[in-house]
Amino acid sequence: MEQLKSFLKKMDLEYDTNIEYSICILNDDYDIIGTGSVDGNVIKCVAIDPKHQGEGLSSQLISQLVQYEFEKARPHIFIYTKPKNFQMFSDMGFYTIMQTDKILFMENRKFGFWAFLNKLKEDSRDYCNGGISGAVVANCNPFTLGHHYLIEKALLQCDNLHLFILSDNRSRFSAKDRYEMVKLGISDLKNVILHQTSDYIISSVTFPTYFFKDKVQGEQANCELDLEIFGLRVAPELGISKRFVGTEPFCNVTAAYNMQMKQILPKYGIEVIEIERDAKDNIPVSASQVRKLLDEENISEVKKLVPEAVLEYLYASKIK
Repeated sequence: MEQLKSFLKKMDLEYDTNIEYSICILNDDYDIIGTGSVDGNVIKCVAIDPKHQGEGLSSQLISQLVQYEFEKARPHIFIYTKPKNFQMFSDMGFYTIMQTDKILFMENRKFGFWAFLNKLKEDSRDYCNGGISGAVVANCNPFTLGHHYLIEKALLQCDNLHLFILSDNRSRFSAKDRYEMVKLGISDLKNVILHQTSDYIISSVTFPTYFFKDKVQGEQANCELDLEIFGLRVAPELGISKRFVGTEPFCNVTAAYNMQMKQILPKYGIEVIEIERDAKDNIPVSASQVRKLLDEENISEVKKLVPEAVLEYLYASKIK
């Protein structure tokens, strides 16, 4: 592991702690001359020693890593690389989703991202009335009265609201359970179009950090990539001109993301509107507080923070 980290550092890459599987190619002296890794359905940390580039080692690595992904029943594969590597990975069957000056984001499905966009448009067909369309992107882990408050306030400023629920399964509650809780939680609200984000919006797939020496630079670039996908590719397809976000007093990462949102999305004609978070007893409502109360089995306090239908779902499904 130390040799791998040292090799990546020489290649201007950083080992990602979320990596689950790595392949290394060694020379006769048992020194690493090539490597590639997997984090979920993302191939990352691919590097070849400059002295051995042009020997076909990259294709060997990618072939082995793709085989590993298929064995894990992950047919949809993403890869992050540097823009200069476009031709190499294109020749290996990967297609560009988004490119910035620092990151090339690719997948192994030619029409994967377009299929995602078409699904969003199909889900929105009944709401295409020419009015103002807004968006909220949320994890809802679980859905709280704070989320309901944000959506309610956003609806006062737009005719239709696209509500994107994160599809990543690394949260406490599964993507399926979170989606079902949101459906129950917004049943009293009209003109809300519910979407799942798949891997294309705020997921572990769209937040690479591994090839930045400077962590601050890395986090900023991650925000740029994710927000540019939304601003340049997603929002225009749905006519979204406003994105709503609650104030963030607890999580520094989310607060930093919101800051970047205010700087980036207006470039694409999207107004970012921050709404003061709902509070109970002068304390902002948060999903993290709900999770803590669930751990403590403090039902009386949980009742104050989530819609009744969501509470019933939590306990009926026994997903405390």
